[in-house]
Amino acid sequence: MLTLTSIEMNTWIAALLWPLTRILGMIAAAPLYGNNSVPMSSKIILGVLLALIIAPAIPALPAADPMSLAGLLILIQELLIGAAIGFSVRIVFAAVEMAGEVASLTMGLGFASVFDPQTRGRSSAVSQFLALVATMAFLSVNGHLVLLEVLAESFITLPVSATPVSAAAPYELVKWAAVIFNVGLQLCLPIVAALLITNVALGILTRAAPQLNIFGIGFPISLGVGILVISMALPYLSVPLQNLFNQGIEAARKVPRSAGERSAPTAPTPVPAPPG
Repeated sequence: MLTLTSIEMNTWIAALLWPLTRILGMIAAAPLYGNNSVPMSSKIILGVLLALIIAPAIPALPAADPMSLAGLLILIQELLIGAAIGFSVRIVFAAVEMAGEVASLTMGLGFASVFDPQTRGRSSAVSQFLALVATMAFLSVNGHLVLLEVLAESFITLPVSATPVSAAAPYELVKWAAVIFNVGLQLCLPIVAALLITNVALGILTRAAPQLNIFGIGFPISLGVGILVISMALPYLSVPLQNLFNQGIEAARKVPRSAGERSAPTAPTPVPAPPG
């Protein structure tokens, strides 16, 4: 008769529960996987299948009861690690969406905002268009598969442990978040420059012919120039987006590395010898 002890059952539960928590954290925060249009049941099934594949190959787990306070702390830590890995790549898409927002405001489409089901907020049409372009480029370079590879490598780089992670991981993530403003402005700079020249030309035209209705001709001209510049810039976005995806993947790899860094123990201060 097969008998199971509580220790064996806790070991089996922890061997699946803790890796599954990190995987579900990544799926919830990562682009494409965490999209609200993907059914929740599909996300859970994908996470369970990945956990069944990855769990037998990970290093030894800590000897802690998953139902105890130590097990709960490990569960929360694994969730945060997975969410940080997915959020590192999500920042790349946030930079592309910011470029679309700035370009849309410059074109005069700031009032034409629509509901974005992914962020559950309002975003411009140009921002959603560039986000779709970035998603297609992400799929074309197999970024979704590379992200799963980074997730599997994180269990080797940063094994499941009861030791708290280093404070360097949140700091690295915050530094990487600066790419939203940096790259976002770089991507929309050609559109902003072309529309700035257009607005200067319209201002000169208005001073030369005051009888012209600037509001009647300015909006369609700005909108047409913006769409023209976007259509001309699309063929050249492949290289910047690919470089941006590579940087996002490297940032996701750096999260478990920086989280696994432990501060080196300081040498004890030598006690001075007594005089004489």
